[in-house]
Amino acid sequence: MKVLITGATGLVGSEIVELCKHNNISINYLTTNKNKIVSQRDFNGFYWNPEKNEIDKACFNGATVIINLAGASISRRWTRNNKKKILESRVKALRTLSEAIPKEHHIKTIVSASAIGIYPNSLSKYYGEDVGEVDDSFLGRVVSIWEKEVDVFEKLNIKIAKIRIGLVMSDKGGALPEMAKPVKYYLGAVMGCGNQWQSWIHLRDLGRLFLHVISKDLTGVFNAVAPNPVTNLKLTKEIARVLDRPLFLPNIPRSVMRLVLGEMSYLLFSSQRVSSKKIEDSGFDFIYPNICRALENIYLDKGDRSAMETLYRNEFIS
Repeated sequence: MKVLITGATGLVGSEIVELCKHNNISINYLTTNKNKIVSQRDFNGFYWNPEKNEIDKACFNGATVIINLAGASISRRWTRNNKKKILESRVKALRTLSEAIPKEHHIKTIVSASAIGIYPNSLSKYYGEDVGEVDDSFLGRVVSIWEKEVDVFEKLNIKIAKIRIGLVMSDKGGALPEMAKPVKYYLGAVMGCGNQWQSWIHLRDLGRLFLHVISKDLTGVFNAVAPNPVTNLKLTKEIARVLDRPLFLPNIPRSVMRLVLGEMSYLLFSSQRVSSKKIEDSGFDFIYPNICRALENIYLDKGDRSAMETLYRNEFIS
């Protein structure tokens, strides 16, 4: 198997690359930075620039699976210009890929990142992949358009899997370091009422989930979330516990964060309680199903990062 990865140098991409190497899966990857192009045995980089619809078509040589992770970060102030970048980066990446794939190719499947932000904001509903409603926020619209763009690959006789990713737990990047920073400096506080659901996943499990999908040749939509979502109150308390810091400040009102972050503050207060049942029914087992153990691994297990990770490291070798 050879996998073509976009976004390979990002948080999730780096994890998937590491797991592919441990499982003897050959990698081609695309990068917009020519300085990040390397050529090694089973690990080769190729230049692309989706903004200009440029791509080195040699990237498709030997590839049987595409893992698409390309897209500008949503964790930036949602100005008109940034909104345009967030949406267009996702659409243009997929179009550049689909338009460049040669008529004669060996690509069987594309596994594309998506987000649970597509689900409507709700404190009471429990979302599975079959929900047809779309959140009326900016993020909901972005994810809906993003997923529709993936469907173009069906016309190329390529099967499709969409991975709706929740809040990624890692100290290497993403939202967690930003959430932990005020807690470390004794400024941690719950957002709003604290009852909003936050469906999360440990970075290691997320990487394993992508490899599970390609190794099992799965298609369709899958939620990439751990089996036990938590409220913002619970998550904040668990971060404080593992960091051994008190929480004594009052809850932060939505209006305050709106002044600080603008429309992007929606991310802190939206609530999506999302089910992992479908991916579990396909045979996937989570190493970190509970937030307490996930955070302990991230912040306390610096020495060995858990013996269980070593156990699962080579699980996808055929």
